[in-house]
Amino acid sequence: MVFDSPAAQIDLLPGLRNQYLRRCTDDFYAWQALNRPGTKPFVLHDGPPYANGDLHVGHALNKILKDMILRVKVQQGHRVKYVPGWDCHGLPIEMKALGAAGAKNLSATEIRRSARKLASKTILKQMKEFRSYGIMAEWDNRWATMHPEYEIQQLRQFQRMVAQGLIYRKHKPVYWSPSSRTALAEAELEYKEDHISTAAYVRFPIVGDWATTLGLDGFGGELHAVIWTTTPWTLPANRAIAVHDDLEYAVVKPAGDSNALLIATSRLDIAQSWSTEPLEVLIPSIKGTELKGMQYRNLLRGSANPPSPIIHADLVSAESGTGLVHLAPAHGMEDYIACSALDLDVSAPITDDGYFTEDAYPDDPQRLTSAPSILEGGSNAVLELLGQDVLHVHKYKHKYPYDWRTKKPVVIRATAQWFADVESIKDDALAALEKVKFVPPGGRTRLESFVKGRSEWCISRQRAWGVPIPVLYGDDGGAVVTDESINHIIQTIKVRGIDAWFSDPPEDPAWIAPSLSGKFRRGSDTMDVWFDSGTSWTQTEGQADVYLEGSDQHRGWFQSSLLTWIAAQKGRTSTDGTPVESTAPFKTLITHGFTLDTDGRKMSKSIGNTISPGQVMDGTLLPPIKLKGKAAKAGAAPTYNALGADALRLWAASSEYTRDVAIGEPVLKTVQTALVKYRTIMKMLLGSMHESARAAPMTTMDHIALIQLKDVMGEVSAAFDNHEFYKGFSALNNWVSNQLSALYLESLKDRLYCGDGGGVLEPIFFGFSRMLAPMTPLLVEEAWDSRPQWMKDDLSLAHPAQQLYDSPLYNPSKFTADEATLRKDIPVLMSAHAAVKSALETARVAKALGSSLQSSVVITVPEGDVSKSLEKYASELDDMFVVSSVDINTAIPESAWSYEETFEVNGTRGKVTVSPPKQHKCGRCWRYIAVEEDGLCGRCEDVVKDL
Repeated sequence: MVFDSPAAQIDLLPGLRNQYLRRCTDDFYAWQALNRPGTKPFVLHDGPPYANGDLHVGHALNKILKDMILRVKVQQGHRVKYVPGWDCHGLPIEMKALGAAGAKNLSATEIRRSARKLASKTILKQMKEFRSYGIMAEWDNRWATMHPEYEIQQLRQFQRMVAQGLIYRKHKPVYWSPSSRTALAEAELEYKEDHISTAAYVRFPIVGDWATTLGLDGFGGELHAVIWTTTPWTLPANRAIAVHDDLEYAVVKPAGDSNALLIATSRLDIAQSWSTEPLEVLIPSIKGTELKGMQYRNLLRGSANPPSPIIHADLVSAESGTGLVHLAPAHGMEDYIACSALDLDVSAPITDDGYFTEDAYPDDPQRLTSAPSILEGGSNAVLELLGQDVLHVHKYKHKYPYDWRTKKPVVIRATAQWFADVESIKDDALAALEKVKFVPPGGRTRLESFVKGRSEWCISRQRAWGVPIPVLYGDDGGAVVTDESINHIIQTIKVRGIDAWFSDPPEDPAWIAPSLSGKFRRGSDTMDVWFDSGTSWTQTEGQADVYLEGSDQHRGWFQSSLLTWIAAQKGRTSTDGTPVESTAPFKTLITHGFTLDTDGRKMSKSIGNTISPGQVMDGTLLPPIKLKGKAAKAGAAPTYNALGADALRLWAASSEYTRDVAIGEPVLKTVQTALVKYRTIMKMLLGSMHESARAAPMTTMDHIALIQLKDVMGEVSAAFDNHEFYKGFSALNNWVSNQLSALYLESLKDRLYCGDGGGVLEPIFFGFSRMLAPMTPLLVEEAWDSRPQWMKDDLSLAHPAQQLYDSPLYNPSKFTADEATLRKDIPVLMSAHAAVKSALETARVAKALGSSLQSSVVITVPEGDVSKSLEKYASELDDMFVVSSVDINTAIPESAWSYEETFEVNGTRGKVTVSPPKQHKCGRCWRYIAVEEDGLCGRCEDVVKDL
C-alpha cells in the first residue's frame, strides 16, 4: 500500500490500523524478548497509575516517555522488561465504591467487594486506552496492589520490617483528615498558600502566689498570660503555656482595667495595637526563667481539672505571637515534644469527622458538642464561650495543609497509630541516592530534602479498602505483632483470602498463632497506600534501571519505594559477614512536569481545562479539514486530520518534559505539521526507491546526503540516550527541513524522473525510520508494510525497528570521494547553495522566473581554497542548486534581468549572479539546456532513441 494522503491513517480500515498497532507493540515486544540477548537486560519499573477514573494527557505523557525509552534500548541491543502495574487501594476508590453501591453503613466486606469490582473494571478500561497509544508491555502479566500474590509480598515486607525493629505503635499527633476520617502521611498532603484562619489573642488567669513571686504584693487584680493562636478550636486541648528562659517579659495593665497582662517585651507594640487604652507598664522586664513553674487555669478544661503549668520550650520566638505559646500536645508536633517530659494528657477532644466531644468542655458539654465542626465554625464557638478573655480576633492568611484527595483542610490530632522508623534508615537511604542518576539533576536535591525531613512514617489508615495491618490486640488493648503471629496471619490469608480478615468474627481463633494464650481480636487498620505501591519493587528482580514519574512523586512513590527497599536490606550481610552496601531500587530516576493548558494553568477537572488523549489522536482539537466541491456545498459533517497515536506520541516526544508541559492548539499544530511532513516524505521515498539504485554511481550530492544522515543520526542517538527526546525531535526536524527536503530530495528530482533513478534513498529510508521508530512506531510500521515489492522479496532486509540503531546503512567503499575532504568542502557548497536560493527567491518575487530551472548561475569568488572547492564539483553544481547551468568566475552575461547575492565562508567573500538561462527548455526534463527551441537536450535524446 502507498499513502494516499498526508493524513492516510484516517482512511485506514480499523482492522488494518489495529494490525499495525499490534505489530509495533505486542508482536515487537515478544520479538525483542526472543531476539535480544539476556546478557543485556533493561528493566523499567512502572509507577502504578491509580485505578480510578479516566486517563488524561498527563498519563499519556508518562506512558509514552517510558515506551520511547524502551524502544531506544531495544535499538541499542538490550532485552527490555516492562510489566505495567496499578495502584488500587485507598480512599478515592473506597468513596467511589460507596457511591456506586448506593448505600451507607456498608460492612467492610461489602465495601471491599464493591471497591475491587470498580478497580478491576477501571484497570481493563485504562489498559485498553494505554495500548491504543502504541505502548508495548507485558500487559497479560500486569500486577495490581490488590492482587493476592502482591498483598502477600507486601505483608512479608511488613514482617521483615517488624523483625528489624522498624515498626512500632504510638499515641501521638499525626495529620488527620476529617473529610476522609483517617490519618495521613506527609506525602498525602498538599499545601494551600492562601488559607484563611480565625486567629485570636486570648488570656488565661495565672493562679497561685504569683504576686509575691513577681514583687507585686498589694496588686488587687488578676494577672493573665496572653497567647496568640490561629486554631482557637485547639484551646480545649490546651495543657500548658510555654515561655522561653532567655526572653524578657513584661507585666502591663490597660488603663481603666483592674487586671494585668503578661507578654514578651518585644511584642508590647502588638498588645498596644489591639488595646483601646494605653498600657501601663507594671514590671518592665522579667526573665522567662522566673515564670517557669507558675500555673494558670483554662476555663475550657472544666472546674474539676487542676491548673496547668507554664513551662520552657525552644519553639517560643520573640518575633511572633506574644512570646507565650499555647501548647496542645494532642494537636501539634512541637507541642507534643515540648510536653512529652511532663507526662501531660495527650487526648484530643474531637471526633474522627472533626466535631467536639463532651470532653471539650466538661462543665457544659452541650456548649461545644452542638457546635459546627472544628473547621467550619468550631473556632468561633470556642471564642464565644471564652467571652471577655478573648482580647482580639482577626483573619489570618497563611500556608495550610490539605488532604490531596478530598481537597479539604486537615488537622493534627493525637491518635494511636502504627509508624515505620525512618530515622534509623535515613542515612542509608541518602547514601544509596549518591549512586543514582537524576534527570533532571535537580531531582536529587528535592528527593534528598524529603528524606532528610522525615523521622517516622505513619503507615496506618482507618479505612476498609486496603491491606490490613496484621496485628492482634489483647483484652488489655496491647498489640501483638511478632514474627510468629504475622506469619500465622499470612498463612491464614493464603487459605481464607484477605477479605476474611474483615468478615470473620472479631475473635475467630483461626487467626491466633498457636503459642498465644488468651483472647485476641484482629485490628481494623489498613496500610498507607504509599506502603502498598512503595513495595512494588517486589515485582522486579533486583534494581530497576529506570523509574520515571511526575515530579510530585519525590514526596510520594519515589520516597516510599526507596524507604521500603532500604528497610528490606537492613541487617543483611554478605557471605563473609560484612554488611551489604545500601543501594536504591532504581539506577536512574527521571521526572516530568505537569500538563498545562495554553494559558499556563495546570489541568484540572474543576477548572474544566483537561484534555483527553483521544482528542489529540482524533484531531478534534484542531480545525477540521476544509471541504471542497460537492461535500462543502452539501454541508457534510466536518472531517478531522486524525493522525492517531503517532500524533499523541510526537507531542510527548517534542515536549521538554522535565518542566511543566503545555498542550493546546498552537502546540498540536506544530506536531501535526511535523507528522504530515514525515508521512509525505515517507510516501515520496516509498514511491521513488528502485532496486537499480543500488548499482547506480554515487554522486557528490549522494555523499553529502549520507554524511548529513550520519551526523543527524548521531545527534538524535545522543539525545535519545540521554532521554532528551525533544532534542532528538528538534534535530530530526532540522535535518528533514533544511537538508533532506530542501537540499537532497529537491536536487534528486531530475535524476529520479529523467536520469538513472539512482541516489541513496534506501539508506535514507532506513535511517529515517530508525530515528522515527521510538517516537512514531505506527508510521514506521505502516511504511514498512508499504515498501516496494523488491524490498519485500529481499529477505536480508530487517524491519527498521528491529535493526540495531548504529548498524551500517550503506557500504562506505562505494564512496568516490574522501569523507574528510568532502566534510571540509561542504560548508563552501552549502554557503553557495544558500546564496543561490536567496537570489532565486528574489527573482521569483520579482516575477522574473517561476521554476529555478529557468536560470543560469555565475559564481564569482577569489582564487584560493574556496574557488578550488567549487571547481572540484563544478560538473555537479547545476544538479545541487537545481538550475540549468553554473559557471565559476566567468563573465556575467548581459541579460534582461539578473539578481545577485553574496556569501562568505572561511573568511572569503563570494557572489552569485542569477540570470536567464543560456539555452532552450528541454521538453522532457524541462532543463534549459536544449540547443533548439522545442527540442530535447542531449541526454534526453539518447533516452528517447533507446525507447
